[in-house]
Amino acid sequence: MHHQITSQRESSLFFKSSQSSASAEQVVNVLSGFFQLCPAQVKGWVETSRKGLTITLPFACSSRSDELEKRLSEVADKVELQQKVAFSGQPKRAHRSIRNLVAVASGKGGVGKSTSTVNLALALQAEGARVGILDADIYGPSIPIMLGNSQEHPTSSDNKHMQPLEAHGLVANSIGYLVSKDDAAIWRGPMASRALQQLLNETLWPELDYLLIDLPPGTGDIQLTLAQQIPVSGAVVVTTPQNIALADAQKAIAMFNKVNVPVLGVLENMSYHQCEKCGHKEYLFARDGGEHISSHNQVPLLGHIPLDIHIREYTDSGKALITERPDSPLSQAYGAAARQLALELYLHSLKAPQAIDISMQND
Repeated sequence: MHHQITSQRESSLFFKSSQSSASAEQVVNVLSGFFQLCPAQVKGWVETSRKGLTITLPFACSSRSDELEKRLSEVADKVELQQKVAFSGQPKRAHRSIRNLVAVASGKGGVGKSTSTVNLALALQAEGARVGILDADIYGPSIPIMLGNSQEHPTSSDNKHMQPLEAHGLVANSIGYLVSKDDAAIWRGPMASRALQQLLNETLWPELDYLLIDLPPGTGDIQLTLAQQIPVSGAVVVTTPQNIALADAQKAIAMFNKVNVPVLGVLENMSYHQCEKCGHKEYLFARDGGEHISSHNQVPLLGHIPLDIHIREYTDSGKALITERPDSPLSQAYGAAARQLALELYLHSLKAPQAIDISMQND
């Protein structure tokens, strides 16, 4: 049976087994084991009615729906399975149409932060989420090139707000869409920080489950502005395995800790090169660096991304690797990292005050 679970849409799955209707407690146990969470963390996903049980998954994970269906069919007679990404952040925060704002950062340049931002966004979209990208790398905006629409420009109907651009099913905005590709943004920190706030606040973002914010490298004014004035739910720190990159990644983690932005995890990029012919893995930039820094800081390691020529080819040409080669090792690695990120973000949201989730529908 083929099905797809998509966020905030009318997408439900009913399936039957020969067994009698399962109790909510049995379903909670299945969910707990499947996602490796304690029963208290999944109990709220299950709702009982006269029609049966409804399970609402609060994070992007639709690629696992077939496997979950199989597990549930062993105990359930009639279950409705749907996905609705949970809202995170303070109850009265701004940008309520964006359910989660996630910063993607690195301590230094050259570790593949922007590449990871685009591919995490595409992977989250493949998991049934509505995703946008805010390119906050004011001095080196590369998102337009990676999305293949660097020649386009945002439009405005009131000369005050901008429509984000669309590419590969994502929406995005960037300073790169607003200035000539040959110009340099020679701005002091306060001006760059204001530009970041304008890009976020003056863009007419649609309803989004996740907005990934691609930060410039380092720990300067823009990062502080984001932490102090933008309601980010958490941050992902991208690094490569060698010591010189890890030292700067540690500074990025320390900065987020100081400004009380949860670090959702570390993503280790360029972990190894795998020979396409024989499958041998060669660790060009050392090994286990991601494990060491995540263990030291007690944050999750979201995944290992291999060094592969296809990532360069697809980002240079503005094509979507995740969409065009979903079964490639790169796509699989980004998919696993995106699912782990979505789960960690949900778990962090449980620790914060919860906003009332109101959905407006027209009759």
